[in-house]
Amino acid sequence: MSRDLKRLRVLACSAGVFGLLLFAGCGGGDEEPTTSGSTTTTTAEEPELDENGLPVNAYVQPDLGVVPDDIELDDREGAAPPEPAETEQEAAADAASCVLEEGLPDEGNTHIDDEDASSVDYESDPPTSGDHYGSAREILSGALADGAYLETPPIGRVVHSLEHQRVAIQYSPELSEEDQLALKGVFDADPKGVLFFPNPDMPYEVAVTAWTNLIGCEAFDGDATLDAVQAFRDEFRGNPDAGPESIPLDL
Repeated sequence: MSRDLKRLRVLACSAGVFGLLLFAGCGGGDEEPTTSGSTTTTTAEEPELDENGLPVNAYVQPDLGVVPDDIELDDREGAAPPEPAETEQEAAADAASCVLEEGLPDEGNTHIDDEDASSVDYESDPPTSGDHYGSAREILSGALADGAYLETPPIGRVVHSLEHQRVAIQYSPELSEEDQLALKGVFDADPKGVLFFPNPDMPYEVAVTAWTNLIGCEAFDGDATLDAVQAFRDEFRGNPDAGPESIPLDL
């Protein structure tokens, strides 16, 4: 179900009888039953929305990229991260037993018309550079908007965002909810210029990418992994040496 349809459903359901006529069974899986005396009613828990009608906790910046219509945003509230024990990225990567690859070959940046970049054979996994989706008709030529997504976005848009000096925090959807929310907390604490989403196809449980740079962690190791993610983010986000196109991190 698209985001617009979900919002329409919430609005219709809140309109009482008229809403029920439009959306029979509004009580569905998105609502929790409440009991008052002998009458049982259902209420919908509506997420807090920003001025663009997007969930506040997803921290999406639609003026700095495209928010695909068919992808669900991640409005979960992450767990507040602890104070980092290690902030230098090489030391943090070692402490978390993660692989740090800096200065990978630049695979080019030609714009193609395929969101999924299915014709591109990226040399790193997840990709860190290469041909990617671009369209002159879309904001910032079709790069993915900064923010948190509950589904894997089109890789062609992600690589375009890396070109804009963004970093992408990616995690295996097989991670426990607790571990996902720990990572989400790192994103929530400083979301400017950051993408956050699940990636079921990469060889790591956690990875962070920037243009021609990558850190990959085969296993989530609690606070040590969070330190490694934060150190990599702080090194490469908005770094002129990590992305050929300098796009502001905030409005």
